[in-house]
Amino acid sequence: MKLFPRLFKKSETPPLPDGVALDPDALKVAIGEALINDLIRERRSERNWRHIKRLLISGSAVILFAVYVGFYVTSLGYHVVPRSEIVGVVRITGQITEDSPTASADAVIPVLSKAFNKPNVKAIVLAIDSPGGRPGEVERIYNYIDAKKKETGKPVVAVIGNTGASAAYMLAVHTDKIYAGKYSLVGSIGAILTGWDFHKVAERFEVRQRVYASGSLKSMLDPWSPTTPEAETKAQDLVDGMGRVFADEVSRLRGDKLAKGVDFFTGEVWTGEQAKSLGLVDEVDTLDSMIKRTWEVGYHDFGPNKKGGGFRFPFGAIYDAVADGVVETIVDRLGLAGAVGN
Repeated sequence: MKLFPRLFKKSETPPLPDGVALDPDALKVAIGEALINDLIRERRSERNWRHIKRLLISGSAVILFAVYVGFYVTSLGYHVVPRSEIVGVVRITGQITEDSPTASADAVIPVLSKAFNKPNVKAIVLAIDSPGGRPGEVERIYNYIDAKKKETGKPVVAVIGNTGASAAYMLAVHTDKIYAGKYSLVGSIGAILTGWDFHKVAERFEVRQRVYASGSLKSMLDPWSPTTPEAETKAQDLVDGMGRVFADEVSRLRGDKLAKGVDFFTGEVWTGEQAKSLGLVDEVDTLDSMIKRTWEVGYHDFGPNKKGGGFRFPFGAIYDAVADGVVETIVDRLGLAGAVGN
């Protein structure tokens, strides 16, 4: 069976009309018609081959673009979510601030949503490696976790890597169980408020700043103005209040697990093994071995990962913008997990 019968059809000499004698003139006409028909078929064959070549070239371009997209997706940390039962890992990496690409509420909550909403994800693990950050961002994240735990019934545990301190530890205490490596740094329970005092430098160079404030404490953190006893009292009251809220949260959520007679609220940090003996964490273990030992299944890293290095399209920002759109469509339609790769 030929794939292109029209291209390989043998030429045939058209039969002479009935009653036409085989005289030289009629033979010339018949041969001429045959040559014309062969020429027409040859032209059609060439045209068809041109169409096939164009199709092959276009197909190659599509395939190459798909390969580019595949590399691009991988470089950004997107991976296909397995269909088998898995544990979903969500990472909290670096300072927890509103503009962090790896630890802000805006970066973490969409990733948590994907992990919670996948039917084959049987548990969520927060992989924490953070010195702390903004308590308001942490509050948004743990409020979302609390709500999704009630909605889905999925357990959530925290595994502290190198560091889980201050606001990062505040997030950890809102999970069902806390793990830390024996070399991890855990704690720093409390609050801090910092500011600069440059007014002596300004005086030295005879620089004066005019400040117009509606209240005596409105400009209390202005680094170019000398502080006042009233401002210092107010600043200390603020950090004491935030520190008490943090301490009360830890005491409420850790409860009887905390060792008796220990002041946990000095702002100091402990190693993972010390934190275990003090009741700040439940067990000493690392991410991979804990998941394997607890659930005996694999895990999928949902991110978020920082967008940055890795593969780049060779034709600049326009190509990247198109690729980003394709990636987002693939993520939504085929169940890819997102993360923007380190």
